[in-house]
Amino acid sequence: MHIDLNAFFATCEEIRNPSLKGKPVLIGHPGRSGIVSTASYPARKYGCHSGQPMFQALEQCPEAIVIPPDFDYYQVMSNSFRAYIQRFSKIYEAASIDECYVDMTKPLLHCPDPTAYLRNLQNGLLEETGLKCSIGIAPTKWLAKMASDMKKPMGLVFLRRRDLESVLYPLPIESFWGIGKKTSPRLKAMGILTIGDLAKRANAEDPALVQEMGKFFYVIKDWVNGYGSDEIDMSPFDPKSIGNSETLMHDSDTEAEIAPVIRRLSDEVAGRARAEKKVGYTISLVVKDTQFKLHNKSVTFHEATNDADTIYDKCLNLYRNYFLGMLVRLVGVTLEKLSDPTKETVQMSFWNYEKFEEQDRTRLLINELNRKLDKPILLRASEAKKGTKNGNR
Repeated sequence: MHIDLNAFFATCEEIRNPSLKGKPVLIGHPGRSGIVSTASYPARKYGCHSGQPMFQALEQCPEAIVIPPDFDYYQVMSNSFRAYIQRFSKIYEAASIDECYVDMTKPLLHCPDPTAYLRNLQNGLLEETGLKCSIGIAPTKWLAKMASDMKKPMGLVFLRRRDLESVLYPLPIESFWGIGKKTSPRLKAMGILTIGDLAKRANAEDPALVQEMGKFFYVIKDWVNGYGSDEIDMSPFDPKSIGNSETLMHDSDTEAEIAPVIRRLSDEVAGRARAEKKVGYTISLVVKDTQFKLHNKSVTFHEATNDADTIYDKCLNLYRNYFLGMLVRLVGVTLEKLSDPTKETVQMSFWNYEKFEEQDRTRLLINELNRKLDKPILLRASEAKKGTKNGNR
């Protein structure tokens, strides 16, 4: 069974501020270079969606309320979700902050009405936490993931192997989980418009499709025929890296335009790292040039960190040393070589101990005040100084 929390970040903000319910809400940073992380369902009616440039979403829905992401808070809500689901089954795999796989074989084996049982699970989660979810039940993890995506919000879909031709195969190829935005246009150019088209060509072992998909071909062939992994990985969700990237609205070669993007990405990466209780030893900056070539530079140090200022400073130095003057269309920031901070021994003096404590209190205070003001207008002094240097006021 796959469970997917509906419009998770936006729903969390509605739980914290009930006056947002029924209103179009966009989670992300404002400004022309901001990207929508999550759009509430009222905002989706205007065509707003995740991954969309914020300025474009606001053109479609000018009355939308923009809220900067608060990953610390979202992780708390995710923990509540996990604790609730594990009351029904201990065989649980966290797929991300807002989705999981659960083995419900034992609870449903002798259940007279599985649909009613799962509706009660769904409604109980809503009553206890305020979170809405969609549920997909299927013989494999991939089919369960596809099923949970079919009806939102609060969907409940059983997808059996005998239903593949009638339920799964008519879906457009873009809805195939695991095939990205770059691959689906190439498949469509080959005449593969639906999942059914893909299944037909896969079962015939079409040479062109085999060449296009490479080693992934046989995985896809299993998936579209209702086979594949059904094993639940109960080890804690442990990402190898935490990163965010942002495509610029226009190609740029100026620090004044790129530094604020690095600042924003650094804050987001640091927030996610804190939420996932991770620190990292390596910080990487990636840029994509106008020829779509990726360039990557990184720095590694002795003490792991998840501090936004440290990440920003290192990435800005990497930009100045290697990419200043290059026309750039995408910027990415990644924290790598992750570790559990409770297992790290940091050499602290009295002074840096006070610094870490003060930074944490300041960050929490600024986040809370910005939420009350509905605008990210308050900055730390270090951020204000950096913004002034880069031509921002």
